[in-house]
Amino acid sequence: MEEKKLDVKSIIGFVLIFGILIFMFYQNKPTPEELEAQKAKQEQMDAAAAEESSPEDIVIDDTPAVNLNDSTAVAGYKSQIGAFGFTTPKGGTTVLENDVLYLEISNKGGHVVEAKMKNFVTYDSVPVYLVKDGNSAYSIDFSTTDNRVLNTKDLFFEPTLTKSGDNQVLSMKAKTSNNQFLEYRYEMKPGEYLVDFTVRTQRLDRILNSSKPVTLDWKMKGIRHSKSIEYENRYTRLTYHHEDGKLSKLSAGGDDEETEEDIKWISYRQHFFSSILGTDEPFKTGELKSQDLVEEESRTFGFTKNYASKLPLEIKGGEIAKNLYLYYGPTDLEVLSQYKEAGLADSIPFGWGIFGWINRYVFTPFYGFLSTYFPYGIAIIIMTILVRLAMSPVTYKSYLSQAKMKVLRPEINELNEKYKDNAMKKQQETMKLYGKAGVSPMSGCVPAFLQMPIFYALFMFFPTSFALRQKSFLWADDLSSFDTIYQFPEGFSIPFYGDHVSLFPILASIAIFFYMMMTTGQNMPTQPGMPNMKFIMYLMPFMMLFFFNNYASGLSLYYFISNLITIGIMLVIKNFILDNDKIHAQIQENKKKPKKENKFQRKMREMMEQAEAQKKK
Repeated sequence: MEEKKLDVKSIIGFVLIFGILIFMFYQNKPTPEELEAQKAKQEQMDAAAAEESSPEDIVIDDTPAVNLNDSTAVAGYKSQIGAFGFTTPKGGTTVLENDVLYLEISNKGGHVVEAKMKNFVTYDSVPVYLVKDGNSAYSIDFSTTDNRVLNTKDLFFEPTLTKSGDNQVLSMKAKTSNNQFLEYRYEMKPGEYLVDFTVRTQRLDRILNSSKPVTLDWKMKGIRHSKSIEYENRYTRLTYHHEDGKLSKLSAGGDDEETEEDIKWISYRQHFFSSILGTDEPFKTGELKSQDLVEEESRTFGFTKNYASKLPLEIKGGEIAKNLYLYYGPTDLEVLSQYKEAGLADSIPFGWGIFGWINRYVFTPFYGFLSTYFPYGIAIIIMTILVRLAMSPVTYKSYLSQAKMKVLRPEINELNEKYKDNAMKKQQETMKLYGKAGVSPMSGCVPAFLQMPIFYALFMFFPTSFALRQKSFLWADDLSSFDTIYQFPEGFSIPFYGDHVSLFPILASIAIFFYMMMTTGQNMPTQPGMPNMKFIMYLMPFMMLFFFNNYASGLSLYYFISNLITIGIMLVIKNFILDNDKIHAQIQENKKKPKKENKFQRKMREMMEQAEAQKKK
């Protein structure tokens, strides 16, 4: 092998090159006069910047501009501490926070990567996160004039955190130059969960292709917050406001998607907490999707639903300018009612029609008033007592109707025996008896029908009332969720019942059983061809036991107390108010009075007589 040697000519060449470089360095070195001129120029620029910035508008970040067309460029961010104590962390995020909400905004993509509730925890005492570990992102897709498609999630934004009055303002800019950029602007107010969010461009009209759509894409995976994921998922739902006041929802129990017009806001509700994106000027259209992730009850599975929305952004005059807002906070009427113009309180699932109206404007404020003076469980009991007392006249009418039917029972039995082989005649004579006695078999159903709005409104109130969340009473740790007196071993579950035993549903079912015994047990005939009504009476409390085992313990507490009070009212009516002998005497008097048929009764009688005549032929 030939031995390599460094010859003399090579050494001389290196020395000459090195000498030339040293000579050029000293030749181009600034003179003292030039250095003084540069210093004076820098002082002039600093003075001009100070004049433009007020004491309440202090820039605390001097991150260098990032080329919008170079998505792989990574800027070196410098941490500074401003006069008001705000900080911009080194690395990839910028923090916005007040006394109730903590947000982290990624410098790559400019979107919220963490949203934490400061005053709330989950069932296992972990802070409530709506955004965490990449479960949510929003980005803008747009095309350039040279037919490239860019997405803001791939761009690096320059953060500038300032203070405007008491508000924090974060400007995130993806720049092509110092005066050409796409900006996300966030403004957070003290004590509020709602953050103003503006998307705009400046001098990008030569870059944006206005003939191609610009789309805001918002995705989120709902994080579990409750001990029962199936129960939480039942109230986890995409709700949206559109077309001048319409309120619609995607399916809560399966996959669903819709394309809507004039969308004002979209709520990704996660039972007691919501992430809402809204705008003052509605989106012209929107593609909304919801995917159900819960297949069965699980103690470890961490997500409920996948949400996705695609919303168009308009280009006007070659630029984008859209005023939006983001809400990360509780699904609480007291909080959401602060934003009346946006109508965010409509995202709470009060129920539909008159039921929702009663829930929202009667029970929610009434319970809120009671809970300010009494413990939450006691407030439920007091509210139940007052509701049942208010409904006692209806209860009286219902029991009076049952008493009249009981007095007529011997005569009805005689008709059943007399016309046992002729059902049409038996029905005709029975109706005639009711008419003479002044008794309507439907009169007992009317009071029950009148109570339905109250029943359904309360059925929606207890599982969705934020005031009940994590409020304990007796053995129940959380009145907005089920109580547990026994937990089955892991992996064991009874179909339709669950993996635990709740005591309040057991007590409610027992009370319902005795109530049905008093109201219908004595008046349930068993006829051939008819279902065994007594079996249904026994089955109903058993079914309720299964149904309520996984529902809010506050609801079971209400039904338990409600049925106890109703039983007490009916015992008072039976023993101290109604007299069966007087009722019987009144019925006999009614029989003697001539009865004038109304049109409906006459029509029914004629139809039955025609049917009887046809049968004889």
